[in-house]
Amino acid sequence: MTLGMGPAILFCPGDRPDRFGKAAERADGVVLDLEDAVGPEAKRSAREAVARAQLDPARTVVRVNDARSGLLADDLAAVRRSPYRVVMLAKTEAPADVDAVGDLDVIALCETARGVLNAAAIAAHPRVVALMWGAEDLVASLGGTSSRDATGGYRAVALHARSTVLLAAGATGKTAIDAVHLDIADLDGCRAEAEDAAASGFAAKAAIHPSHVAPIRDAFAPSAGELAWARGVLDAARLAGSEGRGVFRFDGRMVDEPVLRHARGILARDRSGATSPAP
Repeated sequence: MTLGMGPAILFCPGDRPDRFGKAAERADGVVLDLEDAVGPEAKRSAREAVARAQLDPARTVVRVNDARSGLLADDLAAVRRSPYRVVMLAKTEAPADVDAVGDLDVIALCETARGVLNAAAIAAHPRVVALMWGAEDLVASLGGTSSRDATGGYRAVALHARSTVLLAAGATGKTAIDAVHLDIADLDGCRAEAEDAAASGFAAKAAIHPSHVAPIRDAFAPSAGELAWARGVLDAARLAGSEGRGVFRFDGRMVDEPVLRHARGILARDRSGATSPAP
């Protein structure tokens, strides 16, 4: 099972119900956050706000505290009073953490060293519908101080974790979600990361600010040129009788099944109204 949601997923603090509707309107999906975005003194009120919220259950996820926090049971009780049935489990480190959630579907957030190393086993859990990774908690779990170097790019360990989580999701047929871009003002950087995420195989990217929704959507939307190529090569495969079988030539390039899968993936990312400049 995969997570059926668009590419821009926006986090919203669980103790700010005044923002719930706006977040849902602006993004393809919303994560009502009961973990890092909510201080200890506001946890109870945030749970009540989430339980009462009337958003689209198909586009709403609740991030709950991790299995070792002592807060998970109360979070889950609130979720079960709500219409939402998908939770994002913070700091997922093993399949047993997913077991603690019960019958709810889970986006496993692999954001510690143990969680990244166990990503394949976590992804194989039948209740897991998606995997996401997190850079800052990961580096903190290693005793580091920053996930990025002086150029603003991810350090090698963060890139390794990103690839590990993506591969684990892909190997089990689950959705992969790219981590948030923390620099709110850096729209170009957010878009560049989203473009790489889309090209690498992530199905979505999370955001912490509404201004990042448009760059993410734009990055995931195929360009007119990409769509034309994808439709052309698939049409050529049908005419050649080679769709999924053998090799043929298109626009001077040899085409086989992996190339056809790339074309199908481009068409799958096509969303009505999305635009992106031609390459």
